[in-house]
Amino acid sequence: MHYRTLGKSGFKVSEIGLGCWQLGNDFGPVEDAEAAAILASAQGQGVSFFDTADVYGGGLSESRIGEWLKQQAQAPLVATKVGRNAELYPNGYTKAAIKESLQGSAKRLGVERIDLAQLHCVPTEVLFDGEILSWMEDLQQEGLIAQFGASVEMIDEALFALKHPKLTSLQVLFNLFRQDAAERLFPAAAAADVGIIVRLPLASGLLAGRMTLDRTFAAGDHRNYNRDGAAFHVGETFNGLPYEKGVELADELKELLPKGHELIDVALRWILDHPQVSTIIAGVSRQQQILRNAGASELAPLDRQTHERLAKFYFEHVRQHIRGGI
Repeated sequence: MHYRTLGKSGFKVSEIGLGCWQLGNDFGPVEDAEAAAILASAQGQGVSFFDTADVYGGGLSESRIGEWLKQQAQAPLVATKVGRNAELYPNGYTKAAIKESLQGSAKRLGVERIDLAQLHCVPTEVLFDGEILSWMEDLQQEGLIAQFGASVEMIDEALFALKHPKLTSLQVLFNLFRQDAAERLFPAAAAADVGIIVRLPLASGLLAGRMTLDRTFAAGDHRNYNRDGAAFHVGETFNGLPYEKGVELADELKELLPKGHELIDVALRWILDHPQVSTIIAGVSRQQQILRNAGASELAPLDRQTHERLAKFYFEHVRQHIRGGI
């Protein structure tokens, strides 16, 4: 495993992090023992960055991480998110409510100070008002959080958040099926010394290369109930692509890969080839998936010709099918 610096925080984070949405049982049931084993396996592979949120399983993900942390002599960096629980979203945002929510996260995680607290895709008008970022800075000064960042849905939201001088990180959608940030956002983030955390690196599994048109998902899996944006932003599920089109495009993409390479490996390595990326948060529901994800850190960078083919494919065949904006 290789490590990079997370923006102006100075934190060293593993190139492959662990997304902990699945530990909230939001993709299907994960037993407590398996959840603990996933966390242990990730740490065993050198993963030093865990990402969770207060709404993952109504706090279950944070609680499981907190219980596991009690047994650890050396803890990874744990980031959580605030702004999507029922008390706040969509129009209950106050400094006191944000603080109370983060205090709840700290209690579940079993920490006095949260390593990294990220705004969790708050409504655009709330973010653009700017006050919420000032509240996060105040909570940093109070010692409740060490660093703060923002998880956003759109590039223009990311560019706005970058204006805050204390912002440490941006969590964004970025993958082979969502490439625009490389040109529109990354240079500005580098200039502001803001780290990039990549979520949905495999487009909800499409870029793992094993999805089929007849694949079904559990009732509680967002890939079932949110595939058309019925519950939250459509871009958070299958990258905003209609499922059938996503499967079709993933199959076509396989034909462009270097000989002997599998799609999942190329998808993760392609992201890491962008130096502005600090870490990729890849969610798993089984220990075996961690081994595969972590291995991307050891792969050689892709050659220029491969990058050119992948960019051409995106802009000519994928981009026009993305719903919900970029």
